[in-house]
Amino acid sequence: MTGTAERKVLLEVKDLHVSYGAIKALSGVSLKVFEGEIVSVIGSNGAGKSTLMNAIMAMVRREKGEVLLAGVPLEAKSYRVVQQGISLSPEGRKVFAPLTVLENLRMGAFPRGSDRKVEDDLEWVFSLFPRLKERIGQYAGTLSGGEQQMLAIGRALMARPKVLLLDEPSLGLAPIIIRDIFKELRRINNEGVTILLVEQNARQALLLSHRGYVLQTGHMVQEGPSEELLANADIKAAYLGGAHGGGKTTRALS
Repeated sequence: MTGTAERKVLLEVKDLHVSYGAIKALSGVSLKVFEGEIVSVIGSNGAGKSTLMNAIMAMVRREKGEVLLAGVPLEAKSYRVVQQGISLSPEGRKVFAPLTVLENLRMGAFPRGSDRKVEDDLEWVFSLFPRLKERIGQYAGTLSGGEQQMLAIGRALMARPKVLLLDEPSLGLAPIIIRDIFKELRRINNEGVTILLVEQNARQALLLSHRGYVLQTGHMVQEGPSEELLANADIKAAYLGGAHGGGKTTRALS
């Protein structure tokens, strides 16, 4: 990984504010993701991580601020954001349970229209997650949690995004499954896909990513190279105390 000064900013969030009624979910959040990076946003439950992802995707209203992809503002409709080059693997996976694995994957490619490379990308997804090919005709609702997570990631990749967003990809999964999925995320990144993920499993996220941000009650309170965040005493105490990287904040970061 070369220095960020040599890379172009692919995704940029500037002074983002989001509210749910009187509740301020995000307050002046800014971040940059450089082309080719994996960037993680860590924080406890309720910090605003999923709201950040949903705001980037225009699934919630951006009250103030802007989101740019390669310097171009993202539109305010989620299907247009996908067409611009960003796709999301959502928290809780949200696969289409009554549809088969293949039908779910084809739904991910829907914004591309009649792109002839869809079949090639299906094979790419199956090479990443061979278990999906074994279950190609199986209904998504009958898959295990790990298989559904693979399917959710595969479905997002079928849009051929420039930036892949991942919302809590380790949620509810056994450690061995998390390890396998994160290994494939590294491969996806190595094959040219820039990744932004949000995670309560802070240790796993920082070990995967090049850089990280810390989100606390709607504010970005810290950022830096992942190895520096992993070594930071305050972050260790707040987010890295549990066996699986911890999701509970035991002290506030100043």
